[in-house]
Amino acid sequence: MIQLHEVALSGNCHKVRMLLAILGLPYKSVAVDLASGDHQTPAYLALNPFGQVPVLVDGHTVIRDSQAILVYVASRYGGERWWPQDPAYLARISGWLSTAANEIAAGPNKLRLHHKWARPIDVSQVETLTSMTLRVIDDTLAQTRWLAGSEASIADLAVYPYLALSPEGKIDIGSYANILRWLGDVRCLDGYIGMPGMHV
Repeated sequence: MIQLHEVALSGNCHKVRMLLAILGLPYKSVAVDLASGDHQTPAYLALNPFGQVPVLVDGHTVIRDSQAILVYVASRYGGERWWPQDPAYLARISGWLSTAANEIAAGPNKLRLHHKWARPIDVSQVETLTSMTLRVIDDTLAQTRWLAGSEASIADLAVYPYLALSPEGKIDIGSYANILRWLGDVRCLDGYIGMPGMHV
């Protein structure tokens, strides 16, 4: 059975949980206690030398990084629906996976870490990046229902958690009508699961 080494309140872990749930894939959740240093033990560092969550273990295959896990699960278990073969479509998906790992992680995610767990950041700088990122996403969603095209993809699952968790980052997304519509569309996906703190 698939194992997912995760932290319950991590948005990066949640994007993987969503895809597993949408695909109906059974898995065993293995809680990683960051406060106790589980992520720095030799056993865990053998799975991910960066000491980060999530890590997915599928038989002898070990995948670190939430974006990489989405690619693996979608391509192995999602079929054409979740791992299309069109090169341009895949490129658009990859672009949004990169956005999730960069602008989303450095913007909305950092604001949540700051306001929820008092992580020190340059608030003004991160708010500026967040506003720019939200505007780009909102403008994209004005042209298409989903981030990468006409159907939901792992691009949407990669970007979704930290935008849905915007209340915990004290981010006002009320003026982004297209993002609000899209958040609702993601919540309507068959198999969707949420987590505490998400915008409703």
